Amino acid sequence: MFRFALTALAVTLAACAAPVPAPDPNAISVGTELANMAEDGRAIAEAECAVCHAVGEYGGSPNAMAPTFRTLLSRYRVEVLEEELINGIRVAHPMPDFQFNPQSTDALIVYLQSIQEAPAQ
Repeated sequence: MFRFALTALAVTLAACAAPVPAPDPNAISVGTELANMAEDGRAIAEAECAVCHAVGEYGGSPNAMAPTFRTLLSRYRVEVLEEELINGIRVAHPMPDFQFNPQSTDALIVYLQSIQEAPAQ
């Protein structure tokens, strides 16, 4: 019994001391790429949308009818918003005519995803 316990302890300790695998360089570049896209999306939001919308992680929208960007994805499905940004969004209240190219839309969506508030419980 003592040998079994000692062997089990040795195996457990050996497993804990196993080398940690090196980070996957592809995973690092994907994370960096997403961070860069989010930064591009933030710049787009600030340049094109901040006149009416709160585009950051706090604060109210300058236009009370314009939703804050940090809650936008609770109102719109990403796929629908993406399509509307490319084709020109149509809403009931006055909003400037615009169309984003697919790369700008992707960047803006990544940014929106990065700042979303958790829904109130």
